[in-house]
Amino acid sequence: MSPQPFPDLPSLRDAGKAGVARALARLERSAGTAEAAALLDAADAAPRGEVLGLTGPPGVGKSTLTGALVRGFRQAGETVAVIAVDPSSSRSGGALLGDRARIPSDPEDRGVFIRSYAARDRLGGLSDLAFGATILMRALFDRVIVETVGVGQSEADVAIVGDTILLAVQPASGDALQFIKAGVMELPDVVVVTKADLGAPARRARDDLESALSLANRDEPGWEAPVALVSSDSGEGLDLLTSHLAAHSAFLRADGRLARRRRAQADARLLAAIKGRFGTEGVRAARELLDRLEGGPFAREAEAARILSERLRRG
Repeated sequence: MSPQPFPDLPSLRDAGKAGVARALARLERSAGTAEAAALLDAADAAPRGEVLGLTGPPGVGKSTLTGALVRGFRQAGETVAVIAVDPSSSRSGGALLGDRARIPSDPEDRGVFIRSYAARDRLGGLSDLAFGATILMRALFDRVIVETVGVGQSEADVAIVGDTILLAVQPASGDALQFIKAGVMELPDVVVVTKADLGAPARRARDDLESALSLANRDEPGWEAPVALVSSDSGEGLDLLTSHLAAHSAFLRADGRLARRRRAQADARLLAAIKGRFGTEGVRAARELLDRLEGGPFAREAEAARILSERLRRG
């Protein structure tokens, strides 16, 4: 008996939380198949919302901030999906901490969907499954927040999935200096200093970050990343942060910047997936293949992987 086809995007938009959860579970089971690639390519070609990539070190308050942003977006009438990437269990490989348990939401609210993924063996902060889930959620919801695992300097993966990258830093932690030394300041589009209620230490962290950002070499000229002081518990600074995010969204939508960023991200995700399976030599071989293959990025990835696997079997 042949498996039932994947539901199409209009059906998924009306399927509710249970229907979306079933589609994601099936995508995980069918990863790499032509059917999964077809659904993901359809989602990639029909983005509905924008993706906010939230990164920062463990303990900075990313989940609390995510919860505050979700509330703000819902109050504005927008639907929100959250992809929370957790550390992996060394035994099962599954999500260890379950970040979604720390993101407050109303289970009866059909406009919010939260899913956790394990980082597994990727040091870049996101898993391969989270990439596909983000693309699908982008086609179904007005906003998608991708909260990375929080491993600090290795989280460049978020830059190949987020339209806007938000870096969270806490005051009096030494994080600002570490990020400056690591060159991370070239990554974010907006920076938030959490725990603004600490007062002077938070203001010092803001000043240090603003100085570092002024020296960063950014890929997208014309935008200077602003820094907001925020207390997620009291709500202080959230309006300013939201205005910064809205300003960056408007900046991206001018002069075709958003389309260019997403095309570059699709190419980077494809090569990252090939590298994860076949290594550096596989990427070199894939570059030659990809120029000849047709279809969307997920179909091209699946076909390139099939060809490379066949070459390996032949020796």
